[in-house]
Amino acid sequence: MIIFDLACTQGHRFEGWFASADDFARQAQGALVRCPICDDASVVRVPSARVRVGRGVALTETAPSTPVPTATAAPAEAVAGLPAELLAKLRDVIRNTENVGRRFPEEARKIHYEEAPARAIRGQASKEESAALAEEGIDFSPLPEFLTRETH
Repeated sequence: MIIFDLACTQGHRFEGWFASADDFARQAQGALVRCPICDDASVVRVPSARVRVGRGVALTETAPSTPVPTATAAPAEAVAGLPAELLAKLRDVIRNTENVGRRFPEEARKIHYEEAPARAIRGQASKEESAALAEEGIDFSPLPEFLTRETH
């Protein structure tokens, strides 16, 4: 495994683990590498601040040789005017839900009518299914795709 320091066009820095440099290039070209803060698919490798000099030698700091991409907008506002920290926390909350997929209406009903244990779920429902759930008094909220897209 190779750990690369990465940055998106919004200037958010994060790391990614890849089998090789070619693996990173292939995934980045296919828009599979995305910023965990703003979901930007324009991700580039940036110089690492830590360089391993040799086996058993401590890590040392080096100066980056290329600038980190920065945004023209304020980096604190990531997507839809949400602060980056809030967006990251929302994604953490969603990661801790069970994705029931197309079974969402059925599972939501089971939970509502106490036929299944209460738990946080997410999934898909058609407009008709959503309307039927709302008519039954079952609380749910639609989630924007950028929050639910599966990442790494």
